[in-house]
Amino acid sequence: MPDNDERPRGDVELRVPADGVYVSVVRTTTAGLAARLDFLIDDIEDLRIAVGEACAMVLPEADEGSQLVCSYHLAPGRLTVVVAVTAANPDGPEYDSFAWQVLSTLATHAEADASNGRYAVTLTMESGILGADS
Repeated sequence: MPDNDERPRGDVELRVPADGVYVSVVRTTTAGLAARLDFLIDDIEDLRIAVGEACAMVLPEADEGSQLVCSYHLAPGRLTVVVAVTAANPDGPEYDSFAWQVLSTLATHAEADASNGRYAVTLTMESGILGADS
């Protein structure tokens, strides 16, 4: 079957215990998906770092025994990642924190939401390959 780059790509969801030891699994999964979307090597590494920082932001707020849920929304040249935990009383994002500064610098777009018993960080990365043909 010929490869058709215009076809829609499926979404992926990863659930792991809300524990820092699983951040490497999240980072590796993120890198693998970005590679599948033909991201440049530098973009993949930036995305790995940004996702690691997102995890560092949400994990301290996680309810005991909860899961870290990473939702990946794939599109040609674009990957959006939502990193979330259940959190009864999340403090919300600290926009002046080192983690937020790194994340918002590396990602094309980043936002955080601490409401309804959930703390989530959403980041979008567009591959530099989009601008390579211009």
